[in-house]
Amino acid sequence: MLQNNTSPTLDELFGRILARQPDQPALIDPPDKLRVTGQPPRRLSFAQADRAVSALAGHFIEAGLPPNSVIAVQLPNTVELALTMLAAFRAGLIVALLPQLWRQAELTVALNRTGARAIVAMGRIDGVDHADLAMNAAAEAFSIRHVCGFGSDLPEGMIPLDNVVSSLSADSSRLAIQDSRRPALLTFEASGSGFLAVPRTHVNLIAGGLAIFLESGLPQGATILSALAPSSFAGLASSFVMWLLSGGTLAMHHPFDETMMMRQIETERCDTLVAPASLALRMAEADVLSSARSLRHVVGLWRTPEQVGSSPLWPQNGIRMTDVYLFGEAGLFGVRRADDGSPAPVMPGPYRAPPEVPVSSTAGEVILTPKGTLGLRGPMVPVAAYPVTDRPVDPFAALTPPPDYVDTGYAARIDRATGGIAITAPPSGVLAVGGYRFLADDLQEWARRLGQNAMLTALPDRLSGHRLAGRTDDNARAREALTELGLNPLMVEAFRDRSVPG
Repeated sequence: MLQNNTSPTLDELFGRILARQPDQPALIDPPDKLRVTGQPPRRLSFAQADRAVSALAGHFIEAGLPPNSVIAVQLPNTVELALTMLAAFRAGLIVALLPQLWRQAELTVALNRTGARAIVAMGRIDGVDHADLAMNAAAEAFSIRHVCGFGSDLPEGMIPLDNVVSSLSADSSRLAIQDSRRPALLTFEASGSGFLAVPRTHVNLIAGGLAIFLESGLPQGATILSALAPSSFAGLASSFVMWLLSGGTLAMHHPFDETMMMRQIETERCDTLVAPASLALRMAEADVLSSARSLRHVVGLWRTPEQVGSSPLWPQNGIRMTDVYLFGEAGLFGVRRADDGSPAPVMPGPYRAPPEVPVSSTAGEVILTPKGTLGLRGPMVPVAAYPVTDRPVDPFAALTPPPDYVDTGYAARIDRATGGIAITAPPSGVLAVGGYRFLADDLQEWARRLGQNAMLTALPDRLSGHRLAGRTDDNARAREALTELGLNPLMVEAFRDRSVPG
């Protein structure tokens, strides 16, 4: 691959591991991949993964995708996702991560907003025909010129990539020059104007991964089990990027089958679990995790960071937990739990690696804004992607530099007892449902489309932040209408029949 003299890209990190340990295991599929996608699970060494990545990168270049063009990716948590991302980076492309639950309406908006030139999908995921969704969304996006996918029974017009991955020939003479300062990733944030595309460079991504990696104290060569759908900055930084930083093995879990997860941890001898914090706490309280003798670290992601302070104690079972506070696509920070298992206070100011880690660089900074909200700044935070819309209008406004931080919108205050920052409430008007964020106004708009007596609302939920609930004169017809509109299952299933269990 062609390299430069700046900070490494993610593909260059992969190349460094490849040079040291080509035959070590790199990527491991979920054991139930055959059920999820119809494809058998795979285990790849770094050398095998490198050949697949080069073949895919060569294919993207031969397809006429110029450097710095956007390639949209909607894939499950399988080896194909990691291979496609590394191949896109090697070809100089920008990956737009599309959440797995997105359907045609959201896909079409995202493709048009980013000007994507290509889309990569899986044939089927959990019985849903994602290849067909990708084809229909691409037909409504004028910029799309290349539609391809993994899996069998792909629709006519979709280029199969499984044959490309297994190809032994890869022309490396036309690969793009690696530059860590160029955009590498686009993720999507709910904003007042709809989906906000948030770009990040390789440097931004590596900074986010380092903030978690150093705080959690993961060892080099870690075997990481990721139980997240990596369709966001946080999901990617805590799994894909941490894998490259540790130089170990990334085992993937299709969320969430606790029995399957424990079997994976034991079979692969995983020392690290990356999962939603609520799931990890529930499993720890049930004394499930203590049976995994190899497990030493749990990285728990909180999409509802205002709930961390009131969460249960982490059991003293020889496993350390790190709470990772997520603030949409703006940024994150990790705080390792205290020795008694309680959440450690979040102190204002710079956050660095723990004292026992021989690294002194600042991972970022937590601030309390004049509005009483929490702000983030640092090398992972894409300040330019979040325009300031409420600056006062005065004749000297042009002379005032814009803020060098992103206001997350989360209400916060200084706790007098600890001196730390207490996060008290999420941003108004934005609802978190599991790993997805909606505008409250959007829910009302979709409900109005269903008729005069329709209602769609978000109810508080301890595990996922909110859950959607809907009511109309004919719930079955409402589900059909929302599906026809191309909305995701979270909205559709809000109108399920409550008289039927589950």
